[in-house]
Amino acid sequence: MVTGELSSTGDRSRFHLHRGLGLVTDIFTPDDIASLPGTSAIGHTRYSTAGGKTQLEGFQPFCVRYRIGNLALAHNGNLSNFHELRSFFEQHGVLLQSTVDSELFLHLISHSKRRSQLDQIFDAMTQAEGAFSCVIMTETSLVAVRDPNGFRPLCIGRIPKGGPDGGDGYVVASETCALDLCKAEYVREVEPGELIVIDRNTVNTGAFTTLRLPQKFGVSQCIFEYVYFARPDSLIFGDFVTKVRREHGRQLAREHPVPKVGPDSPPVVVVPVPDSAAHATMGYVEECLRMGLSCIQDLGFFRNPYVGRSFIAPSQENRDIKVRCKFNPMRHVCEGQIIVMIDDSIVRGTTAKQLIRLVMAAGAKEVHFRVASPPVTDPCFYGMDFPTKEELFANVHAGDKTAMAKWLGVESIGYLSPEGLVESTVRSSPTGASHGYCRACFTGIYPVPVTSQAAQVLSEEKGPHPENLFTKR
Repeated sequence: MVTGELSSTGDRSRFHLHRGLGLVTDIFTPDDIASLPGTSAIGHTRYSTAGGKTQLEGFQPFCVRYRIGNLALAHNGNLSNFHELRSFFEQHGVLLQSTVDSELFLHLISHSKRRSQLDQIFDAMTQAEGAFSCVIMTETSLVAVRDPNGFRPLCIGRIPKGGPDGGDGYVVASETCALDLCKAEYVREVEPGELIVIDRNTVNTGAFTTLRLPQKFGVSQCIFEYVYFARPDSLIFGDFVTKVRREHGRQLAREHPVPKVGPDSPPVVVVPVPDSAAHATMGYVEECLRMGLSCIQDLGFFRNPYVGRSFIAPSQENRDIKVRCKFNPMRHVCEGQIIVMIDDSIVRGTTAKQLIRLVMAAGAKEVHFRVASPPVTDPCFYGMDFPTKEELFANVHAGDKTAMAKWLGVESIGYLSPEGLVESTVRSSPTGASHGYCRACFTGIYPVPVTSQAAQVLSEEKGPHPENLFTKR
């Protein structure tokens, strides 16, 4: 995990920065926290995916001092016009400290010809394309910005009487689970294309200064946030993640229910791949039971909580080791049973294959695999770190479900359909009908145009992961 935090005392003195490679609890000791004085701060974490590159210059938050004063930024997402922006700044003699796209957003601000910092930030928003949910700290304010498509979530919370001089404090975060940790009350989302200023006036009156970019390509919130990436205890895009995932599971059951068994046979055992498939599995079993099918839900694996996400490990060897260390099958659950395994998605397929082997080795009679999302067929240019198109599991097998099942070693495989994914998301979310979703990883249709140069660079540099295409959260 890459971790950083930067604080400000609210005057024109320098910002105070501390960052490093490791968990938050490792990087921020009590002494480190005490060394960050001030009344405002921004922090940033993300998993490390860059093939061992750990230069501090690429760690967020980024900060710069320019003609107006100090400025710092933490960014979640990816700029799809990264290569064009980088080429522009290099041709104009700008010295870049890293190869991370987030740094370019700072340069867009500092090189803007607008007079005020607020106008400069807004000017940068008009030039950046792709996904950017950012928190920007000036010497007198915090500024939250979100791209017009709203790819990545961003929300605001209030801490009653938690600010300086007895006023309210304010928190901006990617997900509401962070607000819960701060004992902050959820206020609202930063809307797509919106810029919100939190300053002393906000602390005293509760009023925000806001600006808004017009829609260019429409709203396209990342549906994969609901499928996998967001924490289940969060509220994003107007609804709770657990509620949406549960509805995905119900729709999956309608499309690919458990196999029928005889009246004298034991019920089919449905097990989630922990932990992200847990709520989809609940919905799946509920719907199968409603349909009169014989099944029960059980825990098929023990998950080691000290091992991180496996599909984003930097190399195939590391991913294989992580899977073996991360999961251990429950033999008493699997032995002699028909098992239906539920996963939220399949990216490369290596995790699924190893888990199926573990279940079979634990004595399962047969295994079926169900996926609570469509086949992932295309890379993401908006902040999700997928492999190249050629490496994706669905493409390796040319979409042939029989070939997929044979390679995995299961009796059958069933994916939630693209239509079913959208319908179940909209059905469970009160805002779903009015907000569009980005499904580019499932359809290859990109809501913000991706240049051929960006696509070519992604293909060439994914060995194992280009630093400029970090997923930043």
